[in-house]
Amino acid sequence: MATHDEEGLPRSRRDLQGRPRAVVVGVQLPGVDDVEFEASLIELERLGTTLGLLPITRITQKRSALAPAAVLGEGKLVELASWTGGTGIVPSGAPQKKKRKIDQADDEPEDEAEEAGAVAPTGEPRATVVLVDHDLAPSQALNLERATGAEVLDRTSVIVSIFQRHARTREARIQVEIARLTYLAPRLREAGAGGDRQRGGIGGKGAGESAVELDRRRIRDRIAELRNELSQVQRESDVRRARRVQRGDTFALVGYTNAGKSSWFRMLTGGEVYVADELFATLDTTVRALAPETRPRILVSDTVGFIDRLPHDLVASFRSTLEEARDASLLVHVVDASDPAFRAQLDVTKRVLAEIDADQAPSLVLLNKVDRIDAQAREALAIEYPDAMQVSARSKDDVATVRERIVAFFERDMVEDELFVPYAKSAIVNRVHESARVLDETHEDEGTRLKVRAPAAVLAQLRAQL
Repeated sequence: MATHDEEGLPRSRRDLQGRPRAVVVGVQLPGVDDVEFEASLIELERLGTTLGLLPITRITQKRSALAPAAVLGEGKLVELASWTGGTGIVPSGAPQKKKRKIDQADDEPEDEAEEAGAVAPTGEPRATVVLVDHDLAPSQALNLERATGAEVLDRTSVIVSIFQRHARTREARIQVEIARLTYLAPRLREAGAGGDRQRGGIGGKGAGESAVELDRRRIRDRIAELRNELSQVQRESDVRRARRVQRGDTFALVGYTNAGKSSWFRMLTGGEVYVADELFATLDTTVRALAPETRPRILVSDTVGFIDRLPHDLVASFRSTLEEARDASLLVHVVDASDPAFRAQLDVTKRVLAEIDADQAPSLVLLNKVDRIDAQAREALAIEYPDAMQVSARSKDDVATVRERIVAFFERDMVEDELFVPYAKSAIVNRVHESARVLDETHEDEGTRLKVRAPAAVLAQLRAQL
């Protein structure tokens, strides 16, 4: 009898690291060129790897549209099934439960008898998951599962699952749960929730309400409850953000997922944030002061990464997180220049920012990871993006140069002035040191005279206090 792991999956279905095997499926539709199609498949494979899967092959096809029944044509569906152990045929009628073989031992799992011959065309163990690079209708996902005998995840479900795994703060967990339930609700019937059962009594709408209808109503109620809870959490975030906006001293690191934003955040602030070579490692907005600290202080905001075809429900749920970018005085676009698809990724970032009205602030482009490309490529980038900075977060010199560029941006409108603080209001001296750069400080008979450099708005606030 085969050994099973703690998740109940046979070990022969996994690789040596315990990752379930997956097949990536993509349909190249009209208007999608080969480069764009290849980049999308690579991205889905990375999403699958981030989710803990092991992509082992691809099944691709050019079509004018997704097949209504099961995405792929009949021939490709059979080819896909050869990697998963399915029939490759969408059975008609309701799905039937697998019947137990009469001569099978009582203590043997149902799929043990099939394990011995369960190999893919390459001789490897077959895949147990199918990743589809499209958003599927519930019926398409169900038909694919019935034809392949594997779990089917479309692009949205993969992204939502990753978000659910990486959410750490209360706000992020609530946001992801709303998106997950919104995605799940229309798929209950096709998932076999028992639509023909009826429920009544307390909590039910009546004798005519099916189990699926009741489950959907519970999901709607739960989403409403989560949104109320989220609004309370976001009100606190909005107050903190409003204070920062009033000072106008915050810049936001924005960019495609895994472009290197968190690495730059750590280098610019000295703060400890989670950094990993995986997609969506950061979901929670973190704000720290630029280090070494300046006067006035400049704050750095690390934001959630963007991705092509980011599910609308996630964009809506992460309103508060994305508004950190909308309210920043400067947007620092971090781009992975070593990725062949970085131009399309930069366009995606700009498009999402435009959707949330966060594209009005001045911007600075960091062509990151240039240590991974050759000199010829760097020369070409300098011509194509003359205003961008070619940098690597691993270079201390590059970090210092970027910091100087950012500080210069915030000091561009600073003016020099003189303030006189009577000893009766000496507490204001501390506020001056916190919000302005003190160039000279002299103690006189009746008070303290300070020569300062600060934004005009800050000087006006200090004078009002005096």
